[in-house]
Amino acid sequence: MELLSVIVPIYNVEPWLERCVRSILGQTYGNLEILLVDDGSTDGCPALCDRFGEEDPRVRVIHKKNGGLSDARNAGIDMASGTCLAFVDGDDWIDAGMYEAMMGALAKEGADLCACSYKRIRRDGVLDPSTGKRTVWEGQGMLEAFLLELDEYQIQNSAWNKVYKRELLGELRFPKGKLYEDIVFTTKLLSRVQKGVYLDQAFYNYVVDRDGSIMNLGIKKSIFTDQIPAYEEKEAFLRSIGRDDLADVHRYFFYKRLLIYYRALAASEGPEQRKYRAWIRQRLKRDEKDMERVYGCRGASRNEYRKMRIFLRSATLYCLMMELNERLLLPIKTRGNGKGLPGGR
Repeated sequence: MELLSVIVPIYNVEPWLERCVRSILGQTYGNLEILLVDDGSTDGCPALCDRFGEEDPRVRVIHKKNGGLSDARNAGIDMASGTCLAFVDGDDWIDAGMYEAMMGALAKEGADLCACSYKRIRRDGVLDPSTGKRTVWEGQGMLEAFLLELDEYQIQNSAWNKVYKRELLGELRFPKGKLYEDIVFTTKLLSRVQKGVYLDQAFYNYVVDRDGSIMNLGIKKSIFTDQIPAYEEKEAFLRSIGRDDLADVHRYFFYKRLLIYYRALAASEGPEQRKYRAWIRQRLKRDEKDMERVYGCRGASRNEYRKMRIFLRSATLYCLMMELNERLLLPIKTRGNGKGLPGGR
Protein backbone atom coordinates (compact mmCIF):
# COMPACT_ATOMS: atom_id res chain seq x y z
CA MET A 1 0.00 0.00 0.00
CA GLU A 2 1.44 3.33 -1.06
CA LEU A 3 1.62 6.10 1.52
CA LEU A 4 -1.05 8.75 0.92
CA SER A 5 -0.42 12.22 2.36
CA VAL A 6 -3.68 14.04 3.13
CA ILE A 7 -3.16 17.79 3.51
CA VAL A 8 -5.73 19.79 5.51
CA PRO A 9 -5.31 23.60 5.34
CA ILE A 10 -6.88 25.07 8.48
CA TYR A 11 -7.87 28.63 9.32
CA ASN A 12 -10.52 29.46 11.93
CA VAL A 13 -12.77 26.45 11.27
CA GLU A 14 -13.00 25.26 14.87
CA PRO A 15 -16.73 24.28 14.78
CA TRP A 16 -16.14 21.88 11.88
CA LEU A 17 -12.56 20.69 12.34
CA GLU A 18 -13.27 17.71 14.59
CA ARG A 19 -15.74 16.24 12.10
CA CYS A 20 -13.26 16.78 9.26
CA VAL A 21 -10.25 15.16 10.94
CA ARG A 22 -12.25 12.27 12.39
CA SER A 23 -13.50 11.45 8.89
CA ILE A 24 -9.89 11.17 7.67
CA LEU A 25 -8.74 9.17 10.67
CA GLY A 26 -11.63 6.77 10.04
CA GLN A 27 -10.61 5.92 6.48
CA THR A 28 -10.58 2.25 5.54
CA TYR A 29 -7.33 2.92 3.64
CA GLY A 30 -4.80 2.56 6.44
CA ASN A 31 -1.51 3.85 5.06
CA LEU A 32 -2.12 7.53 5.64
CA GLU A 33 -0.11 10.54 6.67
CA ILE A 34 -2.35 13.43 7.75
CA LEU A 35 -0.83 16.90 7.67
CA LEU A 36 -2.85 19.48 9.61
CA VAL A 37 -1.58 22.87 8.46
CA ASP A 38 -2.67 25.53 10.96
CA ASP A 39 -2.43 28.73 8.93
CA GLY A 40 -2.21 31.12 11.88
CA SER A 41 -5.70 30.39 13.22
CA THR A 42 -6.92 32.74 15.98
CA ASP A 43 -9.61 30.41 17.35
CA GLY A 44 -9.27 27.00 19.01
CA CYS A 45 -7.89 25.23 15.91
CA PRO A 46 -4.20 25.22 16.97
CA ALA A 47 -5.02 23.38 20.22
CA LEU A 48 -7.32 20.96 18.39
CA CYS A 49 -4.58 20.18 15.88
CA ASP A 50 -2.09 19.49 18.67
CA ARG A 51 -4.58 17.20 20.38
CA PHE A 52 -5.04 15.16 17.20
CA GLY A 53 -1.27 14.97 16.83
CA GLU A 54 -0.99 13.52 20.31
CA GLU A 55 -3.82 11.03 19.74
CA ASP A 56 -2.70 9.47 16.47
CA PRO A 57 0.87 8.96 15.16
CA ARG A 58 -0.36 9.37 11.56
CA VAL A 59 -1.08 13.05 12.27
CA ARG A 60 1.60 15.67 11.74
CA VAL A 61 0.87 19.26 12.74
CA ILE A 62 2.34 22.33 11.06
CA HIS A 63 1.80 25.71 12.76
CA LYS A 64 2.64 28.65 10.51
CA LYS A 65 2.05 32.34 10.10
CA ASN A 66 -1.13 33.15 8.18
CA GLY A 67 -0.43 33.16 4.46
CA GLY A 68 -3.73 32.09 2.92
CA LEU A 69 -5.10 28.85 1.52
CA SER A 70 -2.51 28.43 -1.24
CA ASP A 71 0.40 29.01 1.13
CA ALA A 72 -1.03 26.47 3.60
CA ARG A 73 -1.46 23.85 0.89
CA ASN A 74 2.06 24.49 -0.39
CA ALA A 75 3.47 24.09 3.12
CA GLY A 76 1.72 20.72 3.34
CA ILE A 77 3.06 19.64 -0.05
CA ASP A 78 6.62 20.51 0.94
CA MET A 79 6.35 18.51 4.17
CA ALA A 80 4.50 15.49 2.71
CA SER A 81 6.24 12.11 2.64
CA GLY A 82 3.67 10.16 0.60
CA THR A 83 3.97 8.93 -2.96
CA CYS A 84 0.38 10.18 -3.44
CA LEU A 85 -1.28 13.44 -2.35
CA ALA A 86 -4.82 14.53 -1.47
CA PHE A 87 -6.46 17.60 0.09
CA VAL A 88 -9.44 18.09 2.38
CA ASP A 89 -10.80 21.50 3.42
CA GLY A 90 -11.15 21.90 7.18
CA ASP A 91 -14.90 22.60 7.13
CA ASP A 92 -15.79 19.58 4.95
CA TRP A 93 -15.59 15.83 5.58
CA ILE A 94 -15.16 12.61 3.61
CA ASP A 95 -16.83 9.19 3.53
CA ALA A 96 -14.93 6.32 5.14
CA GLY A 97 -14.21 4.45 1.90
CA MET A 98 -13.08 7.42 -0.17
CA TYR A 99 -9.33 6.84 -0.25
CA GLU A 100 -9.55 3.05 -0.40
CA ALA A 101 -11.64 3.36 -3.57
CA MET A 102 -9.49 6.10 -5.14
CA MET A 103 -6.12 4.53 -4.32
CA GLY A 104 -7.49 1.22 -5.57
CA ALA A 105 -8.55 2.84 -8.84
CA LEU A 106 -5.10 4.40 -9.29
CA ALA A 107 -3.44 1.02 -8.77
CA LYS A 108 -5.87 -0.99 -10.92
CA GLU A 109 -5.77 1.40 -13.87
CA GLY A 110 -2.12 2.38 -13.56
CA ALA A 111 -3.32 6.00 -13.48
CA ASP A 112 -1.62 9.24 -12.45
CA LEU A 113 -4.72 10.90 -11.04
CA CYS A 114 -8.14 9.89 -9.73
CA ALA A 115 -11.06 12.29 -9.25
CA CYS A 116 -14.44 11.60 -7.68
CA SER A 117 -17.86 13.20 -7.45
CA TYR A 118 -19.08 14.95 -4.31
CA LYS A 119 -22.19 15.70 -2.29
CA ARG A 120 -23.34 19.32 -1.98
CA ILE A 121 -24.29 19.88 1.64
CA ARG A 122 -26.87 22.65 2.02
CA ARG A 123 -28.97 23.87 4.92
CA ASP A 124 -32.09 22.54 3.17
CA GLY A 125 -30.71 19.13 2.21
CA VAL A 126 -28.05 17.12 0.40
CA LEU A 127 -27.59 16.87 -3.37
CA ASP A 128 -25.89 13.72 -4.63
CA PRO A 129 -25.92 13.40 -8.46
CA SER A 130 -23.52 10.45 -8.63
CA THR A 131 -24.20 7.29 -10.64
CA GLY A 132 -21.37 4.94 -9.62
CA LYS A 133 -19.90 4.95 -13.13
CA ARG A 134 -16.12 4.68 -13.69
CA THR A 135 -14.39 6.40 -16.62
CA VAL A 136 -10.76 6.09 -17.72
CA TRP A 137 -8.96 8.44 -20.12
CA GLU A 138 -5.63 8.13 -21.90
CA GLY A 139 -3.42 11.09 -22.76
CA GLN A 140 -5.15 14.45 -22.37
CA GLY A 141 -8.64 12.98 -22.43
CA MET A 142 -9.28 13.91 -18.80
CA LEU A 143 -8.14 17.48 -19.47
CA GLU A 144 -10.59 17.66 -22.39
CA ALA A 145 -13.50 16.33 -20.29
CA PHE A 146 -12.65 18.88 -17.59
CA LEU A 147 -12.64 21.80 -20.03
CA LEU A 148 -15.84 20.73 -21.77
CA GLU A 149 -17.59 20.96 -18.37
CA LEU A 150 -19.73 17.92 -19.08
CA ASP A 151 -22.35 17.35 -16.38
CA GLU A 152 -21.51 13.66 -16.02
CA TYR A 153 -17.91 14.41 -14.96
CA GLN A 154 -17.60 16.53 -11.84
CA ILE A 155 -13.83 16.87 -12.20
CA GLN A 156 -13.90 20.56 -11.24
CA ASN A 157 -11.12 23.03 -10.46
CA SER A 158 -11.13 21.98 -6.81
CA ALA A 159 -8.15 20.24 -5.24
CA TRP A 160 -10.17 18.29 -2.68
CA ASN A 161 -11.88 15.67 -4.89
CA LYS A 162 -8.64 14.28 -6.31
CA VAL A 163 -5.81 11.91 -5.44
CA TYR A 164 -2.69 12.01 -7.57
CA LYS A 165 0.82 10.70 -7.76
CA ARG A 166 3.35 13.00 -6.11
CA GLU A 167 5.64 12.81 -9.15
CA LEU A 168 2.87 14.34 -11.28
CA LEU A 169 3.11 17.54 -9.27
CA GLY A 170 6.84 18.15 -9.64
CA GLU A 171 7.57 21.84 -9.09
CA LEU A 172 3.92 22.89 -9.48
CA ARG A 173 2.49 24.83 -6.52
CA PHE A 174 -0.61 26.88 -5.76
CA PRO A 175 -0.33 30.65 -6.44
CA LYS A 176 0.22 32.37 -3.11
CA GLY A 177 -2.04 35.25 -2.11
CA LYS A 178 -4.74 34.55 -4.70
CA LEU A 179 -8.31 33.42 -4.44
CA TYR A 180 -9.59 30.88 -7.01
CA GLU A 181 -6.17 29.31 -6.64
CA ASP A 182 -7.31 25.96 -8.08
CA ILE A 183 -8.16 27.25 -11.57
CA VAL A 184 -4.68 27.34 -13.12
CA PHE A 185 -3.19 24.70 -10.79
CA THR A 186 -5.71 22.03 -11.80
CA THR A 187 -5.43 22.86 -15.51
CA LYS A 188 -1.65 22.46 -15.43
CA LEU A 189 -1.91 19.30 -13.34
CA LEU A 190 -4.41 17.67 -15.71
CA SER A 191 -2.27 18.58 -18.73
CA ARG A 192 0.44 16.29 -17.29
CA VAL A 193 -1.84 13.28 -16.79
CA GLN A 194 -1.08 10.35 -19.07
CA LYS A 195 -3.87 8.24 -17.65
CA GLY A 196 -6.71 9.52 -15.49
CA VAL A 197 -9.70 7.87 -13.86
CA TYR A 198 -12.99 9.35 -12.65
CA LEU A 199 -15.22 7.65 -10.07
CA ASP A 200 -18.74 9.02 -10.18
CA GLN A 201 -19.17 8.28 -6.49
CA ALA A 202 -19.84 11.15 -4.09
CA PHE A 203 -17.27 10.40 -1.39
CA TYR A 204 -16.56 14.03 -0.53
CA ASN A 205 -19.01 16.13 1.50
CA TYR A 206 -18.74 19.73 0.35
CA VAL A 207 -20.47 22.38 2.48
CA VAL A 208 -21.92 24.84 -0.03
CA ASP A 209 -23.60 27.51 2.08
CA ARG A 210 -21.69 27.81 5.33
CA ASP A 211 -21.70 31.43 6.55
CA GLY A 212 -18.41 33.08 5.61
CA SER A 213 -17.46 30.48 3.02
CA ILE A 214 -15.47 31.81 0.05
CA MET A 215 -17.98 30.08 -2.23
CA ASN A 216 -20.90 31.83 -0.50
CA LEU A 217 -19.89 35.43 -1.16
CA GLY A 218 -21.68 36.07 -4.46
CA ILE A 219 -20.40 38.53 -7.08
CA LYS A 220 -17.54 40.25 -5.32
CA LYS A 221 -14.55 42.32 -6.33
CA SER A 222 -12.40 39.17 -6.18
CA ILE A 223 -14.22 37.84 -9.26
CA PHE A 224 -12.52 40.61 -11.23
CA THR A 225 -9.24 40.87 -9.32
CA ASP A 226 -8.53 37.13 -8.96
CA GLN A 227 -10.92 34.83 -10.82
CA ILE A 228 -10.98 36.48 -14.23
CA PRO A 229 -7.16 36.92 -14.35
CA ALA A 230 -6.89 33.22 -13.43
CA TYR A 231 -9.21 32.31 -16.32
CA GLU A 232 -7.07 34.40 -18.68
CA GLU A 233 -3.90 32.71 -17.41
CA LYS A 234 -5.60 29.34 -17.91
CA GLU A 235 -6.34 30.17 -21.55
CA ALA A 236 -2.80 31.44 -22.13
CA PHE A 237 -1.40 28.20 -20.70
CA LEU A 238 -3.57 26.05 -22.97
CA ARG A 239 -2.34 27.99 -26.00
CA SER A 240 1.26 27.67 -24.80
CA ILE A 241 1.00 23.85 -24.88
CA GLY A 242 -0.46 23.88 -28.40
CA ARG A 243 -4.09 23.28 -27.43
CA ASP A 244 -5.75 26.23 -29.15
CA ASP A 245 -8.84 24.04 -29.58
CA LEU A 246 -9.21 23.65 -25.82
CA ALA A 247 -8.37 27.31 -25.24
CA ASP A 248 -11.38 28.21 -27.40
CA VAL A 249 -13.54 25.77 -25.43
CA HIS A 250 -12.41 27.49 -22.24
CA ARG A 251 -13.11 30.92 -23.77
CA TYR A 252 -16.65 29.80 -24.69
CA PHE A 253 -17.43 28.96 -21.06
CA PHE A 254 -15.70 32.15 -19.95
CA TYR A 255 -18.10 34.16 -22.11
CA LYS A 256 -21.05 32.30 -20.59
CA ARG A 257 -19.81 33.20 -17.11
CA LEU A 258 -19.40 36.86 -18.01
CA LEU A 259 -23.04 37.02 -19.10
CA ILE A 260 -24.12 35.39 -15.84
CA TYR A 261 -22.04 37.91 -13.89
CA TYR A 262 -23.53 40.78 -15.87
CA ARG A 263 -27.08 39.78 -14.99
CA ALA A 264 -26.17 39.35 -11.33
CA LEU A 265 -24.57 42.80 -11.29
CA ALA A 266 -27.57 44.32 -13.06
CA ALA A 267 -29.81 43.23 -10.18
CA SER A 268 -28.45 46.02 -7.95
CA GLU A 269 -27.21 49.55 -8.50
CA GLY A 270 -24.02 51.12 -7.23
CA PRO A 271 -20.72 52.51 -8.54
CA GLU A 272 -18.93 49.16 -8.24
CA GLN A 273 -21.70 47.29 -10.07
CA ARG A 274 -21.76 49.89 -12.86
CA LYS A 275 -17.97 49.75 -13.17
CA TYR A 276 -17.90 45.98 -13.53
CA ARG A 277 -20.86 45.92 -15.94
CA ALA A 278 -19.02 48.42 -18.12
CA TRP A 279 -15.89 46.26 -17.96
CA ILE A 280 -17.82 43.19 -19.12
CA ARG A 281 -19.42 45.11 -22.01
CA GLN A 282 -16.04 46.46 -23.11
CA ARG A 283 -14.34 43.08 -22.81
CA LEU A 284 -16.96 41.28 -24.87
CA LYS A 285 -17.05 44.07 -27.45
CA ARG A 286 -13.26 43.82 -27.73
CA ASP A 287 -13.55 40.08 -28.42
CA GLU A 288 -16.36 40.39 -30.97
CA LYS A 289 -14.02 39.52 -33.83
CA ASP A 290 -13.28 36.16 -32.19
CA MET A 291 -16.89 35.19 -31.49
CA GLU A 292 -17.59 33.23 -34.66
CA ARG A 293 -14.54 31.04 -34.09
CA VAL A 294 -15.13 30.55 -30.37
CA TYR A 295 -18.81 29.69 -30.75
CA GLY A 296 -17.87 27.16 -33.39
CA CYS A 297 -15.72 25.15 -30.98
CA ARG A 298 -16.49 21.66 -29.75
CA GLY A 299 -19.36 21.62 -27.27
CA ALA A 300 -20.53 25.17 -28.03
CA SER A 301 -24.20 26.02 -28.48
CA ARG A 302 -25.38 28.19 -31.35
CA ASN A 303 -28.22 29.32 -29.12
CA GLU A 304 -25.60 30.76 -26.76
CA TYR A 305 -24.11 32.58 -29.74
CA ARG A 306 -27.50 34.12 -30.50
CA LYS A 307 -27.74 35.32 -26.90
CA MET A 308 -24.27 36.86 -27.15
CA ARG A 309 -25.14 38.67 -30.35
CA ILE A 310 -28.21 40.17 -28.67
CA PHE A 311 -26.05 41.24 -25.72
CA LEU A 312 -23.53 42.92 -28.01
CA ARG A 313 -26.34 44.88 -29.66
CA SER A 314 -28.00 45.83 -26.37
CA ALA A 315 -27.15 44.60 -22.88
CA THR A 316 -30.48 45.98 -21.63
CA LEU A 317 -32.42 44.05 -24.27
CA TYR A 318 -30.50 40.90 -23.39
CA CYS A 319 -31.38 41.19 -19.69
CA LEU A 320 -35.06 41.83 -20.50
CA MET A 321 -35.13 38.85 -22.85
CA MET A 322 -33.58 36.54 -20.25
CA GLU A 323 -35.97 37.75 -17.55
CA LEU A 324 -38.94 37.18 -19.83
CA ASN A 325 -37.69 33.70 -20.66
CA GLU A 326 -37.26 32.75 -17.00
CA ARG A 327 -40.52 34.25 -15.75
CA LEU A 328 -42.88 33.32 -18.57
CA LEU A 329 -41.53 30.93 -21.19
CA LEU A 330 -39.61 28.51 -18.97
CA PRO A 331 -42.59 27.80 -16.65
CA ILE A 332 -44.79 27.20 -19.71
CA LYS A 333 -42.27 24.72 -21.12
CA THR A 334 -41.99 23.00 -17.73
CA ARG A 335 -45.77 22.61 -17.45
CA GLY A 336 -45.89 21.33 -21.01
CA ASN A 337 -43.37 18.62 -20.16
CA GLY A 338 -45.39 17.55 -17.15
CA LYS A 339 -42.48 18.35 -14.79
CA GLY A 340 -43.38 19.46 -11.34
CA LEU A 341 -46.98 18.26 -11.67
CA PRO A 342 -48.55 15.41 -9.70
CA GLY A 343 -48.06 12.25 -11.73
CA GLY A 344 -45.91 14.07 -14.32
CA ARG A 345 -43.30 11.99 -16.15
